[in-house]
Amino acid sequence: MSGYLSLGAIEVKDIRLWAHVGVLEQERISGQLFSLDFKLWLELDEAAQKDDLSASADYSLAISDIHQLCFELRCLTIEHFSEKILDCLDRIYGPVPMKVFLRKCSPPIPGFSGSVAVERRRNWSFE
Repeated sequence: MSGYLSLGAIEVKDIRLWAHVGVLEQERISGQLFSLDFKLWLELDEAAQKDDLSASADYSLAISDIHQLCFELRCLTIEHFSEKILDCLDRIYGPVPMKVFLRKCSPPIPGFSGSVAVERRRNWSFE
């Protein structure tokens, strides 16, 4: 079936991150808990058929690099934080279709006990 692109996806969920991101100065100084999910769409047939790890994506590389990013980054918005995560994934895996879902687990908003999140996608052109 030449000419057909067969994509699968690798999804990593609930990576716990301590990052220095937020509008309030105290958020950037002390840091706070975030949760990250990311998904990569890749051609996984060879890895599946041959049980060949080198034909897949080593997601441990992304987890390690994103944890390192958290040590280095200080910024105001989760949008910027998500952009830096996408840059990291792009650097490791190249321009594959990807999605990140980044949650600020306990934003310091009086009377609010939920989370706030941003979802971002990159490289979605299949031309």
